Parts: sequence; structure tokens; C-alpha cells
Amino acid sequence: MLLAASTLNQPDSLAQWILAIVSIVLIDIVLAGDNAVVIALAVRQLKQRQRLIGIFLGSGAAVVLRVVLTFFAAQLLAMDYIKLIGGGLVFWIAIKLLRDNTGGGGEGEGKPATTIWSAVWLILVADITMSIDNVLAVAAASKGSFGLLMFGLGLSIPLVVFTSNLLSKLMDRYPIIVWVGAALLGKVGGEMIVTDHLFLPPPAAPDAWFIHSVGVVAAGIVVAVGWYMRWKRRAKAANAEPPHPAGEPPE
Repeated sequence: MLLAASTLNQPDSLAQWILAIVSIVLIDIVLAGDNAVVIALAVRQLKQRQRLIGIFLGSGAAVVLRVVLTFFAAQLLAMDYIKLIGGGLVFWIAIKLLRDNTGGGGEGEGKPATTIWSAVWLILVADITMSIDNVLAVAAASKGSFGLLMFGLGLSIPLVVFTSNLLSKLMDRYPIIVWVGAALLGKVGGEMIVTDHLFLPPPAAPDAWFIHSVGVVAAGIVVAVGWYMRWKRRAKAANAEPPHPAGEPPE
């Protein structure tokens, strides 16, 4: 099964090739942000030296999977519940990463990705669910040219690596970015869920404002759950503190 876009005529002039390349570059720049947020959050708990290794491994493996997904993307999007399941996974990952990166988890509530391979696994799960639209956009812009398609998918590696590395450093300095990133992922997950065929059976046209509104609500839910988990953990820690003997001031 080949992607539907591969049936289009390949660029047959220099101007068409240049236009296709420019389109692919812009698509990668615009759509690399969500994946960069996932990777930055996934590797944030790693040591500084391991972060770059995790980013390279996660990004490289994700691109290999994108090449495979390219040949099935059109068929996947035509299946029921694919976006519903994918959106649910992204929503869950947003809450998990927020919990892991803000101290929102406690004993028995899971641990952050403290090894390279656990971070890479989390990156792959998120990228598989979030990259279908990116694959379709790049495939459409390549107009059936396998070379342009590989160029577009390959270009996403340095873009995501650079952006992820920068974001992970900024998150260390400005923790608010962690909350913004998790909210963004929640928005992406909510929008994926509401655009599934279960809610929008073909040929129904999606309402942009409705989809955006659902995404904003989903982002708010992620942040609210994150705040609740952090409050719960702090309350549990405060209750676990041993009482001070009478007459002795607390340390």
C-alpha cells in the first residue's frame, strides 16, 4: 500500500522542485514543535551528557518509523478510532511528563525517565501517535518524489534535535515552560480525539473553532491534573513529617 500522494506527478521543472523543497522545509519547521516538546520533556531528567544521546537516538528512531508510516498513513487515517486512540495516548503522555518533570508523582505513582532507553521509548510512543499529519503533509509536498520525501523526513532530525536540546535547557532555567509544553501536548491530544471518525464521520467537515476549543479545554485539564497531583504530593509529604517534641521549635 502506497501513500495516496505518491500517485501525483513528480516535479518536472526546477521551479517546481524549489517550491517543493521550500514547502517541505516550512512544514518541518512548523510541525517539529510538538515533537520537540515531547523529546525535551522526556530527556529532562537525564544527565546533561545523556540528554543529547537520548535526543539523537529518539529522533533518529522516530524518523525511521516515519518512513514506515509514510506508506500506510493514508490508510491509517481512513480507519476508525485511530485518532481517538492516538489522541488518548498523547493526552496521557502529557500528564505523565508533567508529573515526572514537576515533582507531581509520589511513591507508587511512576518514575520519570531516568535512563536513555526509557526516554527513547517514551519519545517513540509519542512520535508514532503525533507524526501522521506531519508525514501526510511532507508526502503531499514531495508530490510523489521519493528523494524529496526522504529529504523532508531527514530534515526533521536536525530541526527536532536542535529545538529539543534548546528547550530542555530552557526548562531547567524556566520551569513554567514545562507546564506550557504539557498544555500544548494536551491540546494536540484533545484535537486528535475530536477529529476522529467517531465524532466526524466522512464526509463531515470539521469546524475549526470547535476543534480549537476542545484543544484549549484539554490543555486546561492537563494543567489542572498536574496542579492536583503536585498539591497531593506536597500534602502527603507534609503529613509524613514527624511531629516535633513539645517545647522544641521546628528545624
